[in-house]
Amino acid sequence: MTAETDHDLTREPVAAHEPSPRSGSIALVLLVAAGLIAVAVGLMTLGRVQAQPYILGILAVLAMVGLFNLFAFAAGIIRFADRNLDDPIIGRISDHAFDGLAVTDARGHVVYSNAAYLTLTGATGPQDVRPVERVFIGNPDVSEAVFRLLKAAREGKRQQEEVRISGHDGNQGRWLRMRVRPLGTGKREAKYAVWSIADITRDRERQEDVFQELQHAIEYLDHAPCGFFSVNPAGELAYVNATLANWLDYDLAEIGSGGLKLTDIVSGDGASLLTSIVAVPGEVKTEVFDIDLRMRTGKTMPVRLYHKLAFGADGAPGPSRTLVISRARDERSDPDRAAEVRFMRFFDHTPMAIATVDRAGNVVRANARYAKLSQALGLDTSSKSIFRAVNSRDRHLLIAAINQAAEGKADIAPVEVALEGTRERWGQFFVTPVDAAETEAEAAIVHMLETTERRALENQINQSQKMETVGQLAGGIAHDFNNVLSAIMMANDFLLNAHKPTDPSFQDIMQIKQNATRAATLVRQLLAFSRRQTLRPQVLDLGDALSDLTMLLRRLIGEKVKLDLVHGRDLWPVKVDVSQFEQVIVNLAVNARDAMPDGGKLIIRTANVTSEDAGKLAYKGMPAADYVRIEVADTGTGIPADIRDKIFEPFFSTKEVGKGTGLGLSTVYGIVKQTGGFIYVDSEPGQGTSFHIFLPRHIAEPEVQVEQPAAASATSGAAKEAAPAAAAEAKPRTDLTGQGTILLVEDEEGLRALNARGLRSRGYTVVEAENGVEAMEVLDEQSGAIDLVVSDVVMPEMDGPTLLKAMREKNPDIKFIFVSGYAEDAFEKSLPEGQQFDFLPKPFTLSQLVAAVKETMTKQG
Repeated sequence: MTAETDHDLTREPVAAHEPSPRSGSIALVLLVAAGLIAVAVGLMTLGRVQAQPYILGILAVLAMVGLFNLFAFAAGIIRFADRNLDDPIIGRISDHAFDGLAVTDARGHVVYSNAAYLTLTGATGPQDVRPVERVFIGNPDVSEAVFRLLKAAREGKRQQEEVRISGHDGNQGRWLRMRVRPLGTGKREAKYAVWSIADITRDRERQEDVFQELQHAIEYLDHAPCGFFSVNPAGELAYVNATLANWLDYDLAEIGSGGLKLTDIVSGDGASLLTSIVAVPGEVKTEVFDIDLRMRTGKTMPVRLYHKLAFGADGAPGPSRTLVISRARDERSDPDRAAEVRFMRFFDHTPMAIATVDRAGNVVRANARYAKLSQALGLDTSSKSIFRAVNSRDRHLLIAAINQAAEGKADIAPVEVALEGTRERWGQFFVTPVDAAETEAEAAIVHMLETTERRALENQINQSQKMETVGQLAGGIAHDFNNVLSAIMMANDFLLNAHKPTDPSFQDIMQIKQNATRAATLVRQLLAFSRRQTLRPQVLDLGDALSDLTMLLRRLIGEKVKLDLVHGRDLWPVKVDVSQFEQVIVNLAVNARDAMPDGGKLIIRTANVTSEDAGKLAYKGMPAADYVRIEVADTGTGIPADIRDKIFEPFFSTKEVGKGTGLGLSTVYGIVKQTGGFIYVDSEPGQGTSFHIFLPRHIAEPEVQVEQPAAASATSGAAKEAAPAAAAEAKPRTDLTGQGTILLVEDEEGLRALNARGLRSRGYTVVEAENGVEAMEVLDEQSGAIDLVVSDVVMPEMDGPTLLKAMREKNPDIKFIFVSGYAEDAFEKSLPEGQQFDFLPKPFTLSQLVAAVKETMTKQG
């Protein structure tokens, strides 16, 4: 142990040039122990009685010394010396360090300092040492930094500050770096703070010299007579000199802040040339390009670029360095240079990709559009072969064309081939031979025009025309067939009324009725495909409608198929015919079930699609608008690509004979289209099928809602008359007889006779007319005695809508019912606004006809 006074610990630090002597010795401890043992042995020779007083005296002295030491250690008068502090190696490292070191206690008193600290703080000796805050007290340039350091010292944190000390008497100032940290992590060590002060004036001076040299270099580069820019791998301008910024009329500060990209200052597709350099790992390439730069005002200026680009060991491009030489003066001063500039502008700005190739198909030179196309196709930049741009199945066509050009043949036919890439793209290549006397490296000039959009538009138009033609044919067939069915069903009703159920022929008559009803269903499906059926749209919540269908769908698909219904949140309302929408979902569910004979999963999802999201979809023909999307997906066998475009055609079916009519999907297609929506299919063999239906969002208009009651009254009978035959017969009227004169207008003589017979059997007086002209003559003859007109829509000489207009001019209150095999919408647009009429679609039964007549006689007027 060594003894120190409290004054020595806190006020008289040990300087670096006066190291403390090493305290404590193991030899002294052994010597004291040997002496005590010798005394004890000597006393033992005196005898126990004689030695006892001496032993007690020695023990008392030792006890007093020990007690005194304990009190002195507790009071801090003496302490155990740390041998590490007296280690000469550690001591010399700190004493002779270049940085000034000082240790302060919790009260801020210096308890240790080395020689460098005394020198940097201007202390004359160990007695003159001061803490940092007292050294720089009153210096406004340093006071804030010292305050932050003191705060960190009190909180036991690390802190660093760099300050400049002004010189006195004309002396140059100094830069100091001051640091503070706690002595250790222990509780006692954390009370002490270690301060270090380093003179960094020389380092600062070197940094300022380097900065000045850099400033001079930048100034020289900025005001050079040519432009310069650098682009990073992300395509952003990392640097642009003042000359180029002035040429382009840009603010240099704006460019330096990373606000511009290469594509912002390069006109057309010129940027693709700079990014199409073939990568060679570890090499530095310099290419020359003649392109146009785009100014802030939108004007262009011709330039020549010396573009230097270094590639890393992995082939990744680094930042480029590009020298820009303006060629605007060449256009005015040198005619040859002006012609060259004009040619390069034409070459790079043409909308057609142009490249010169050698006999092997390697690109010798290409314009910007070709470079952009190569990047769009995702071609490997290490290959310059033009054949890489063509799909492998069509590559032989282009090879043959270039071989013909290499042999000097002219008038080579254009070649249209599929392009390489992840999606289907097409291009048309025009190959022209190069005169062998002009160059040996180039064998042909290849012009390429992408025809993807043109082919897609042609396919879309062809498909649309085909579907429209088939729809017109189906609609025409359905109209004529409805007349035949109407006559069959009407005659069948007469037979049923004349025969009792016990008659032998009654079952045959019922069989005729059932088959006629089945034929009528097929006709309605044809009308649905041709979009000529009558719809009764109403505002509908798809989530509720699909939930109501859940039980029916589960029975249809069976136990092997799991139904998963996923509702979107806050679905927008749509306006559809409820029964027709249910038919769409049922048809798709049945098809999905048939595609999963061993079981699977049927998923029906709904979601809102905003106009912005709809514009991003890849579906053709669908404009950007708000839609509600219904997706019907299965995990079945999928649809092969060769028949995917035919699935919506009527009577097309992959099922066995007798297991399908081929009208299911065509009905779905027609209903969705007539509703104003769109339907698309995504399918891969073995991966399942997904049908995507987009129905337009319905936005209620107050004006329409106010007028709705009047519109409803105008067609109040039509909604009921459009119901299926089964629904009409499910609720028979108790009394279908009536009185009045009915003008029956029908160009089909047999059907007209049957309808007239049926109405006369219910008590009505029927006057017949073959067409509209004859009907007008009958109206004049009857002199207002006609109570109701039942007219066909499509007739020779004068059609139904024209007849309605003419009769309403003579008798505004005359009641009218149209009957037709076409939909009501097919002729409603030709009627004047506000006209009242009812509609009965063909084919219809006798009960439906007389029910519609009686209801119209009662409600119209």
